[in-house]
Amino acid sequence: MALMDFIRKQFIDIIQWTEDEDGTLAWRFPVADMEIQYGASLTVRQSQIAVFVNEGKVADVFGPGMYKLTTQTIPVLTYLKNWDKLFESPFKSDVYFFSTRQQIDQKWGTPQPITVRDKDFGAVRLRAFGNYSFRVADPKLFHTEISGTRERYTTADLDGQLRGLVLQNISNAIASSNIAFLDLAANQLAFAQALVTQLAPEFAKIGLQLDGMTVQNVSLPEELQKILDQKIGMGMVGNDMGKFMQYQTAQAIPKFAEGGGGGSGVVGDAMGLGAGVALGQVLAQNLQAGLQSSAAQAAQAAPAAAGVKADDIMATLEKLGELKAKGILTQEEFDAKKSELLKKLI
Repeated sequence: MALMDFIRKQFIDIIQWTEDEDGTLAWRFPVADMEIQYGASLTVRQSQIAVFVNEGKVADVFGPGMYKLTTQTIPVLTYLKNWDKLFESPFKSDVYFFSTRQQIDQKWGTPQPITVRDKDFGAVRLRAFGNYSFRVADPKLFHTEISGTRERYTTADLDGQLRGLVLQNISNAIASSNIAFLDLAANQLAFAQALVTQLAPEFAKIGLQLDGMTVQNVSLPEELQKILDQKIGMGMVGNDMGKFMQYQTAQAIPKFAEGGGGGSGVVGDAMGLGAGVALGQVLAQNLQAGLQSSAAQAAQAAPAAAGVKADDIMATLEKLGELKAKGILTQEEFDAKKSELLKKLI
């Protein structure tokens, strides 16, 4: 009886796989030193595909269903082994099961800011993150390109490769979406779709299907966000330099108070904010000009303007040039103010 049990164990009658671990993409059926019985039962469940591999060559592929393994149901393997139609003996073959379930909530993100082209800013460094889902669509290709002869291959084994693919294609996806950075937050669905369009062919090259992608956040590094905040503030006051100086002073006063009145700290903060001017006499004069009444401004526009010193105008132009270089003033805003100041020299 023991001898019969030993002999019976050398042959495999049932081949199946119940997925007992989440994230498994490929699993090799444990054939070991045993042989598969002719006429054995093969069960492939929904969301699975079974692949027979003979001496390293992919042979027959089975979708969901129940099969009796004969020369009729495994024609490629029959051809590779040169079996005739009367073959009824046990045989050796590697059997791999692949999960075709959707692998959801796979994370992606930019560990460091990446530089991308932007139609508003020319170039900008940004961070982004989200998740995506995929599935094994071509098990033969996935087996030859990725999983190979490993006993088990999981999503964790593939995670680094797929994250790299996402990062490699983000810049191209943003460029192809034609969405400016300022609009990305409001168009995350369009950005995600652009990523899918860009990445789907890359996933297909290794036998995967990219099912979906989400963009959960898009942001700038802190230092660039400060400059953007300044530009937004400048847009709120328009080309009125008096109002702009009021805005800059309002921004600087809390920092001045926190610093206990220390001049050097305030100047550093003001420069960090992109003002490009030192607090003191110049800032006070500009603030006073911004607070003057419309009547006083009209009086200054009269012939008395002829008394404006050329040195003051040139100094103001230099400051405006610094604001433009920092991106606070646009070229059009700079040109308009420059033209206005140069008229005072005439």
